[in-house]
Amino acid sequence: MIKVQRNLEVTVQNLLRDFPIVTLIGARQVGKTELAKKVCPSWKYFDLENFGDLERIRMDPDFFFQENSQGLILDEAQECPEIFKILRGVVDRDRGKKGRFILTGSSSPELMKQVSESLAGRVALVEVGTLKANEFYEKPLSPFYSLFENQGDDVLRKLPQLTPQLSVAEVRSFWFHGGYPEPSLARNASFYQNWMEQYQKTYIERDIRKLFPRINSHRYQKFISILAELSGTIINRSELAALIEVSQPTISHYLAIADGTLIWRTLPGFSRSKSKSLVKMPKGHLRDSGLHHFLAKSPNLESLLRTSIFGRSFEAFVIEEILKGLAAAGITNWNYYFYRTRSRAEIDLILDGNFGLIPIEIKFSSKVEAKDLRHLHSFMEEYKSPLGLLVNQSMEVQRLSAKVIQVPVGLL
Repeated sequence: MIKVQRNLEVTVQNLLRDFPIVTLIGARQVGKTELAKKVCPSWKYFDLENFGDLERIRMDPDFFFQENSQGLILDEAQECPEIFKILRGVVDRDRGKKGRFILTGSSSPELMKQVSESLAGRVALVEVGTLKANEFYEKPLSPFYSLFENQGDDVLRKLPQLTPQLSVAEVRSFWFHGGYPEPSLARNASFYQNWMEQYQKTYIERDIRKLFPRINSHRYQKFISILAELSGTIINRSELAALIEVSQPTISHYLAIADGTLIWRTLPGFSRSKSKSLVKMPKGHLRDSGLHHFLAKSPNLESLLRTSIFGRSFEAFVIEEILKGLAAAGITNWNYYFYRTRSRAEIDLILDGNFGLIPIEIKFSSKVEAKDLRHLHSFMEEYKSPLGLLVNQSMEVQRLSAKVIQVPVGLL
């Protein structure tokens, strides 16, 4: 895999100073292994999907960890669930020693169960996503995110001083191709298509079958394909169940699998108010825009822009860029939601943290009309938000009203 500077390197380094174990979780092929090796290049590395490495540990795990009590990267740790309890004992024998192990794992029920039950208090979890745009273009993380370390009023004052790092053309190209490191960095159209096809097959035929051996893989494949059309919407589970010819509980199970394997993100409905006018059903989207466009059979950007999904895809892409940016900047103690009322007033993303309650509206266009701000203003007035953001494809930060700021997507 082509090496690239990841935003999370500093985060992992900092967590290793505070915890004995750091676990990197993420979908397949997002760069977890390369990140671990980049942060700790001199550490011993064992791939637990490699039969030889796995057998070396299983032959005598107690002896293995006596010989390797620190400085160890264990890749795809979910393949050897018995090591978690052993690691707990290893850590507890010298609880004050930090930065001893990095585990990586493709998200799975078994991995999360073992981490939470066996290593609670001893491990820090880091979610690794596909590349963020600044990583692909070898730019530093935007200063936009550091503003959220402060209160909303400070953001309002400093935000207009920032300028976009990326052009509209650069953003659109990255949005179309997505952020899986190997195919996107190769910059080869034929390789990209072949890689995506094999990724789809591997995800269904290996990972899902292995994690959920009783699942009907044909129906799950059909479910994933339909998700490409529904990405960015509130899923009507009964309608989806009828399309795939399964029960509604099965659709709920499929959605939980897609979310748990980190290819799908569920956005909870904002529900701070007890108002009956709020739609509290969750919304969701495919996390990587490139995978979304491949599954939707859009061969190029021009064809994508002629489909009905491009607006929802762009919204999901911007949401992922923002959430990745906040995590990379080390901003903690925040949550995300989407907002919709029964009268169809909708806001694409609500951030709730120490910085305040911030509504964010996302528009594909570069121009702003008065109607684009109506729901932002209503939400801000009702919930006393310090500011609102409108993200679009403009090229300059601009104050649109007293507390609403236009943010170019190239700044994110």
